[in-house]
Amino acid sequence: MNGELMFLNLIQKIRFPLLDTIMVFITHLGDKGLIWIGLTTILIIYRKTRTLGLMMLLSIIIDLILCNGLLKPLIARPRPFVFNPHINLLIAKPNDYSFPSGHTAISFAVAGICYLLRQKRLFTSTLILALLMGISRMYLYVHYPSDILGGMLVGYLSSWLAYRFYNQIQKYSQTQKKKIPMH
Repeated sequence: MNGELMFLNLIQKIRFPLLDTIMVFITHLGDKGLIWIGLTTILIIYRKTRTLGLMMLLSIIIDLILCNGLLKPLIARPRPFVFNPHINLLIAKPNDYSFPSGHTAISFAVAGICYLLRQKRLFTSTLILALLMGISRMYLYVHYPSDILGGMLVGYLSSWLAYRFYNQIQKYSQTQKKKIPMH
């Protein structure tokens, strides 16, 4: 953890007002997953993108269970600012634990679904925002690099599990349709 704090302290040396504003804005996009929930809702509304939206929703639910429900309380890792109380935080201190990064995890859960469903343009934009989200969390001194990596892995695992679950439901549905006799 000492090396990770050194890395975070190094990032603090590149801070300047415009970048501070940008990083705070990016991180607030991910607060409570609202940007991803909003995107998911919009996709569910339209028939053409409903499957993508439903899979994103499933991925987000799995991510919330894994990240916030299981891993954060189980690992109970204190945030970096606890070990460096002299840091000037630009956002309110988060009250939950550090590992894995929830902002990063939900972002990668959404980007992962876009990747798995071969939504190339949407994948590119969600991946860029997911990466910026992780960087912003380190810049703001609320997550370690390993928290970001953990969030990336949990997020992608959530999307993969959602994808697999959805495909199993589809296969089951198809076999049930074949069993129903047509008159």
